[in-house]
Amino acid sequence: MAAQPDDFDPALDRAHTLATKWLSSLPTRRVGPSRTADELLADFAFPLQDEPLPADAVVDELARLAEPGLMAMPSGRFFGWVIGGTLPASLGADWLVSAWDQNAAMRYATPATAAAEEAAGGWLLDLLGLPAGCDVGFTTGATASNFVGLAAARQEVLARAGWDVAANGLIGAPRLTVFVGAESHASVDLALRYLGLGTPVAVAADGQGRLLADDLARAMDAHPGAAIVCLQAGNLHSGSTDPLAEAARIAHDRGAWVHVDGAFGLWAATSPRHRHLIAGVETCDSWATDAHKTLNVPYDCGVAIVARPEAVRAVFGVHTSYLQTTEHGPGDPFDKVPEFSRRARGVPVWAALRSLGRSGVIALIDGLVETAQTFASRLAGMPGVDVVNDVVFTQVCVSFGSDERTRNITARLLADRTTWMSGSRWADRDVLRISVSNWSTDAADIETCLDAIQRAIAAEDAA
Repeated sequence: MAAQPDDFDPALDRAHTLATKWLSSLPTRRVGPSRTADELLADFAFPLQDEPLPADAVVDELARLAEPGLMAMPSGRFFGWVIGGTLPASLGADWLVSAWDQNAAMRYATPATAAAEEAAGGWLLDLLGLPAGCDVGFTTGATASNFVGLAAARQEVLARAGWDVAANGLIGAPRLTVFVGAESHASVDLALRYLGLGTPVAVAADGQGRLLADDLARAMDAHPGAAIVCLQAGNLHSGSTDPLAEAARIAHDRGAWVHVDGAFGLWAATSPRHRHLIAGVETCDSWATDAHKTLNVPYDCGVAIVARPEAVRAVFGVHTSYLQTTEHGPGDPFDKVPEFSRRARGVPVWAALRSLGRSGVIALIDGLVETAQTFASRLAGMPGVDVVNDVVFTQVCVSFGSDERTRNITARLLADRTTWMSGSRWADRDVLRISVSNWSTDAADIETCLDAIQRAIAAEDAA
């Protein structure tokens, strides 16, 4: 039977009802899941039936089976990792993206999504204070965005050394050294691994995880030649940023490409109050961030920005007889990311920025920082609680004394499920890490979470 226009109605109507029910439960539901993946697998992995089932029945069953295993990550009480919630306009746009079902790879084939993404890219460059001529590509996340920026860096740096990596590969290429801060994020290491660039040279960092510029200069002088320097905007424990202006000057004086991993911290550039934290960011060569973090759009939305379009397009651009592509100008979307086929993941970014406006973006960033600083000041006032980082952005790390005590209190807090804050290890001590990322976190959420921490402390003291 041919497909009918109303074939989708029952499934979408049911999905809308269930999605609304899920979202309305977030203010009061426990944050952590109540069942494990192993426990849920038995419910999901039954023998596949022979006959088809109605689509709405499948949607209903999926929601019922999944419910006890869902983490309330969109909750205003989730601080476990740098994971934002989803702004209403972005969620609505994301639903439309799925319904439109566009392969957002070519301007000719999908002009609407290409135009929306290009507009969103222009807004981002303006808000972040980056050069207007940059290429902006929308990737799966920060890891892929680091991959894009570093791939462009590899192409350009080796080309300057007289080597065409696209034609010749890496075997026999001039030596290329990558420098990172000692507390660079694992996603940078992954991107370097994907690119065949090996283990980077780690440069010493200060007590807040910021690369030491003088040590960078010494390290680069000890390893002369083709080089890439990876800087960080937003340390995952302290929220601090490397000295971008000074480090970029040192790197550029030695002919290096400078890439910035700004998964969440790059957004400080949008706020007049916090822009000083990443002064000099515009002098770098490529930048990676993740819109599902600080900007609060749905997952699958990293942003890769490259100041030299010719470098990134030399890596990812493809011209074949069956693809009607753009030779000049903004290029096709697939010229800027490592995919031929992808959803229009930049459209929810357009919707987020359009709904917020410039003042809304500033208020979002400032509000997240204020929430982190409120947590820090309130926790610092509790007996036996030590805030171990300078809370300059959205990260708070606390210790409850000994490592064992910190681990125990963290475990009790997670078992309570009122909030979700991740345990970690930083500066040779166990910590509870609070990552403030959700637009919806309010004063009531803060009080509820502080009460949960106090309960965990009291339970440990009584044990």
